[in-house]
Amino acid sequence: MTKPYKIMFVCLGNICRSPMAELLLKDMVKKLGREAEFYIESSATSDENVFNGVGAPVYSHTRTLLEGKGISCAGKRAQVLTAEHGDEFDLFLCMDGANVRNATRILGAKNAHKIKKLLSYAGESGDVADPWYTRDFERSYQDVKRGLEGLLEILR
Repeated sequence: MTKPYKIMFVCLGNICRSPMAELLLKDMVKKLGREAEFYIESSATSDENVFNGVGAPVYSHTRTLLEGKGISCAGKRAQVLTAEHGDEFDLFLCMDGANVRNATRILGAKNAHKIKKLLSYAGESGDVADPWYTRDFERSYQDVKRGLEGLLEILR
């Protein structure tokens, strides 16, 4: 058996966009019967949602949106991206340009080739809308979904 392809989604706080991408991709690959092919996590470039070593749960509005689509957030807690992740994961998919810059700083130049913006897989150069500021969680979900569909098409 081949080892799973390891994907890490990255955003600033790991409570909205990156867990949305992590949990949605896990759901998508499960429905395709391909879950054994992937190991999927998400993390933050900031430690603002980790308190005394314990990460905050998925933000309530994100959780409500995902659970409304039949996707559980149970057990998902924020974690911080570390330099060690650079050697562990095959691909780091960032939600926006600031995340790319911060991930590159954390992971180092040797892992820069593994860092991409999620929407680049949808043929777009823009950022996944940040619902923390827009309050439009559905828009963020649609951005994430487009990126994931493009990613899965490439990883067929």
